Amino acid sequence: MSDLIPLAQAHCTPRKGSEHKLTQARVQELLPQVPGWELIEDGHALARTFAFKDYYRTMSFVNALAHMANREDHHPDLGVHYDRCVVRWSTHDVGGLSENDFICAAKADLLA
Repeated sequence: MSDLIPLAQAHCTPRKGSEHKLTQARVQELLPQVPGWELIEDGHALARTFAFKDYYRTMSFVNALAHMANREDHHPDLGVHYDRCVVRWSTHDVGGLSENDFICAAKADLLA
């Protein structure tokens, strides 16, 4: 991915194999571009909790996120609650974080 294209405007590409797993240095370069997201699981995943006023708004976000994830063919793990949704990105096929996780995190921020 070119650093000239904002993450939220980039698109996911298929990533398989450990050669697509981001280095710790690259993760630290990308993390400031997705404020509010945190590294979890020893840096193998990216997570954020989105808070909403009520269940309807939470589900509206979840549905929009599902549509975006399907379009990008990159799907998060979700924890859906009445007034919040916990979103976790990781690329299982690379064994950690890939650029796709940061792209989708940025796109999720736009939905919220």
